[in-house]
Amino acid sequence: MTDTISLVDELKRLESEALNAVAAADGPVALEAVRVGYLGRQDGKLSRVLRQLGTLAPEARPAVGAEANRVKQVVGAALERRGSEVAAGASRGPAVDLTLPGRRPWIGARHPVTRVVDEICGIFHELGFTRVRGPEVETEWYNFVALNTPLDHPAADEQDTLYLESDAGDSSARHGAHGVQLLLRSHTSPVQIRTMERHGPPIRVVAPGWVYRRDTYDPTHTPVFLQVEGLAVDEGITFVDFKATLGEFARRFFGEGTKVRFRPSFFPFTEPSAEVDVKRMVTRPDGVRVESDWLEIMGAGMVDPAVLSNVGYDPERYTGWAFGMGPGRIAMLRYEVPDLRMFFESDMRFLSQIVD
Repeated sequence: MTDTISLVDELKRLESEALNAVAAADGPVALEAVRVGYLGRQDGKLSRVLRQLGTLAPEARPAVGAEANRVKQVVGAALERRGSEVAAGASRGPAVDLTLPGRRPWIGARHPVTRVVDEICGIFHELGFTRVRGPEVETEWYNFVALNTPLDHPAADEQDTLYLESDAGDSSARHGAHGVQLLLRSHTSPVQIRTMERHGPPIRVVAPGWVYRRDTYDPTHTPVFLQVEGLAVDEGITFVDFKATLGEFARRFFGEGTKVRFRPSFFPFTEPSAEVDVKRMVTRPDGVRVESDWLEIMGAGMVDPAVLSNVGYDPERYTGWAFGMGPGRIAMLRYEVPDLRMFFESDMRFLSQIVD
């Protein structure tokens, strides 16, 4: 006959084994396997022990049966608890995998074009210029006419300028008597006009801001871009002041040894006008310092007397000079970026390479 003590010991061993198996189960499938393995009627381990009760003496059977029922209850309760825990965990989503490597948080930085704008304005601030701003929605007067640009000029054509819908419902109203025609400014030069209307000379300002044109989106053009304009007006300002100031800016921005060249050009609001080129010192991959090719960085010139007259200044008394540059293209030079569109795509792999 089977020994009573050995059966009780076997039941206690199975209880401990079953509880460990329940604790290790990580999902409904694993829990069901534990239940069948220990409590199943056919092949469950506890069921096999209970089938041995018939081999015990009649007086020993109640004690072993009571112990077997106790173990079944303990294991059953443990299965229920673990089932609730697994279900709650599933509702909260997947568990954290502590074996994954830690992820460092994103490190924010100023956009490379913003850095260039701030650096340009900072240099001119040291030279006595004030930073100003103006509206992005302008009138034809500020965007063209006051800047000595007639409305039949190609720059004012709808193929180049983004006009806003007029009260009459079409842009042809700008040529009629339907009121002021609005447009998205195509340069920040209107800020110069607004500044001169509000303040008398002397004036020394830089005006950064967004401008809008009907340009294609390609490696060197975008329909929306940043521009920085500058203006200096006072008595006795000459072309020598113009060249000296812009030459000093170029050397401070691009570094000592930078050469500056002024090429004759034409702009409706300056006379004489010039394209400003620089030749920088660059470091080759082998560490040797060499001169770059000539690179255009801005258009500039002496303020046309007609522009001064349009804002009520006496062109016989006052003179001035102005410039306009695209900080996006200057950022391309500074950071050796081949495609202007990269500045607009918010690709963190690219932007994270340029940090403060």
